[in-house]
Amino acid sequence: MNLKKKVDLHNHTSLCNHANGTMEEYVLRAIKCGIDVFGFSCHNPMDFDSKYRMSFEALSFYLDEYERLREKYKDKIDLKIGLEIDYMPEFLDDRILKLDLDYKIGSIHFLDDWGFDNPQFIGEYAKRDINDCWNKYYVKTKEMAQSGLFNIVGHMDLLKVFNYKPTCDTGDILDEALEAIRDSNMVVEINSSGFRKSVKEQYPSLEILKMCKSKGIQITFSSDAHELEHIFYKRDDIENIAREAGYNKCVFFEKGKMKFAEF
Repeated sequence: MNLKKKVDLHNHTSLCNHANGTMEEYVLRAIKCGIDVFGFSCHNPMDFDSKYRMSFEALSFYLDEYERLREKYKDKIDLKIGLEIDYMPEFLDDRILKLDLDYKIGSIHFLDDWGFDNPQFIGEYAKRDINDCWNKYYVKTKEMAQSGLFNIVGHMDLLKVFNYKPTCDTGDILDEALEAIRDSNMVVEINSSGFRKSVKEQYPSLEILKMCKSKGIQITFSSDAHELEHIFYKRDDIENIAREAGYNKCVFFEKGKMKFAEF
């Protein structure tokens, strides 16, 4: 029997260099919001784009502080530890991949070296064929799933962040990506951070979530918080969207193993 739980697995702290709030402040906010299972997922250390991620030097503190907080607040909240890892094969590092984490979120923020979700580089959209971008994005998503390195697909259709959506059918390559996600036993997160962006909707779209449901792909929930007030943002909305897609339970992880909860 699955007990009801509020699950939130994708959250960043000041250790990422572009978020605010300490790990303990996040825990206290999560408890106040009534979250039962809360996960940290700072951006992985990597020898690329260091301005927007945790450093290798900070990694030990991140892991040690998690253990301290997990013990301190064990009677109030179930804390989990993960990383959000950019799928850039040339920069994947065994120091990260071999860590004993509860879960790893695989995310795509770059097409080649273009950080397409960074407002600083939004002008690049005008120079590119948007449908070609979407095809490349889903091909990379498929490759990420096939790598077998990750548990969760981060913000499945992030490329829409500035409202640059495909103008032609991407169904075939999207379908291939979802089949790879299913075959690798990955989970798709419903991420509320899109409501804070130009696109003003969750990642992924309801259409994609219905496709996930039809393929037997499980879901989890994420605030993708970069500020304390982001935690649990639009939670009722994304739970209702999940129900509309046909879901009534979600997933969290313990040392890589799926656990289920109703919501």
